[in-house]
Amino acid sequence: MGAHHGRVPAAPGAVRASLAVVVPLALVTLVALVWMWPSEVKSGGGQSMPRFNGEVVGIDLRPCPPPVGAAKSDPRTCGQAHVQLTSGLSKGQVVPVELPNGPGSQVFSTGDDVVLINAGESPDGNPYQLSDHDRSNALWLVGLAFVLAVVAFGRWRGLTALVGLAITFVLLLQFLLPAILDGAPPLLAAIVCASAIMLTVLYLTHGFTVTTSVAVVGTLVSLVLTGAFAWAAMEMAHLSGFVDDSALNLNLGYQISTEGLLLASIIIGSLGVLDDVTVTQAVTVAELAHANPASRFRDLYRAGARVGRAHIASVINTIVLAYAGASLPLLLLFTVGRQPLGEVVTGQIVAQEIVRSVAGTIGLIAAVPVTTVLAALARSRGDAAAGRPAEPEPHAAHVH
Repeated sequence: MGAHHGRVPAAPGAVRASLAVVVPLALVTLVALVWMWPSEVKSGGGQSMPRFNGEVVGIDLRPCPPPVGAAKSDPRTCGQAHVQLTSGLSKGQVVPVELPNGPGSQVFSTGDDVVLINAGESPDGNPYQLSDHDRSNALWLVGLAFVLAVVAFGRWRGLTALVGLAITFVLLLQFLLPAILDGAPPLLAAIVCASAIMLTVLYLTHGFTVTTSVAVVGTLVSLVLTGAFAWAAMEMAHLSGFVDDSALNLNLGYQISTEGLLLASIIIGSLGVLDDVTVTQAVTVAELAHANPASRFRDLYRAGARVGRAHIASVINTIVLAYAGASLPLLLLFTVGRQPLGEVVTGQIVAQEIVRSVAGTIGLIAAVPVTTVLAALARSRGDAAAGRPAEPEPHAAHVH
C-alpha cells in the first residue's frame, strides 16, 4: 500500500496542520487514559472452581440407562474416562471421571488433553469433573502460523503490525474492559481506547508521516460520524442493549449502561475497518501525487475517490457476510420458527445487529471522501504552481 509514500512531498503547511490536530489529540488521549485507568475492578462475588489439566489415558464405555418412562433404552453411550492429572498437587495421579452424555455434549477420546474442575465433595467421593478440551497447544500452533504468515509476507511492516496488534489487546484487556467494570461510562471509555489504539497502531505501523496523520484525522472524523449515527438510530429504534442474560447480569451486577455498552461496541468494532479504508485512501492519493507531481486537488480527489468507491463496494458485502456468518445459528432458529420476516427484522436482537452494521457502513462511506479530501489537500500542487516551494515530509521511521 504505497511502499514509497514517505518520500512524497507534502503541500506547504500540511505538516504544521497535521501536528496542530494530532498533538492535542494525543495529549488529550494520554490524559484521559491516566485519569480513567482502572484502579481495582470489583468482583462479581462468585468463586471459580479450581481447574486442572490432564490427559485421557483410557475410556470405559457402557450403554446409558433408559430415561424415566421410556419404552426403549437411550441409544447414547455413557461411561468413564480415566484422566492422568498433569497439573496441581496430585500431578501424575489417574482419576476416573464421568463422560458427559447430554445433548450437544463433547466427545472425548484416549490421548485428548482435557481440563478438569474440582467441584468439591460428591456422593461417590470423586471431586473431579470433565469441563472441556484443553486447546492451549492447538491455539499456540494457530497463533504461530499466523505470526509466521504475517512476518513472511509483511517483513518489517508485518512485525510492526504484530506489535500494534499486541498493543491493541493490552488496551482492550487492561484498560477498556476493566474501566467499564470500574464504573467508567462505556462510550467514553471506548472513545479513549479507540483514540489510543488509532494513534499508537497507525503511527507504529505506517510511520510518522503526513500520510499517516491524514489517515488518523480521517479515522477520527469517521468515528465521530459513526457514533453520532449509531446513537440517533438507537434512539429512533428504542434499542436498550438487552439481548441476552449476559447484558442483564452486567446491568444488575455492575450497573453498566447497556445502551452505552452497545455504542461502545459499535465504536470499537468500526475502528478496525475504518483505519483500513483511511490508510488505503491516504496512501493511494500520496502515490498518485508521487506518480504525477503536477496533479492538482481536483485530479487527486477524483482519482482517489474512484479507488475508494471500488473499495467500499467490496467492503460493504464483506461486513454483511461477516455479521451473517457470526449470527448463523440465530438465523437458523428464526427460520425454523417460521416467524414472519417483518417480526424477525424488527425484533430487538436483529434490529440491534442491523443498526450496528449500518452504522459501521455509514462510517466507512464517510471515511472515503473525508480522507480523500484531506489527502488531496496535503498533496496537491496548487501552491507550488503559485511559486511557493513544497515542504518535504519527514521520512518514515521504518524500513519498507
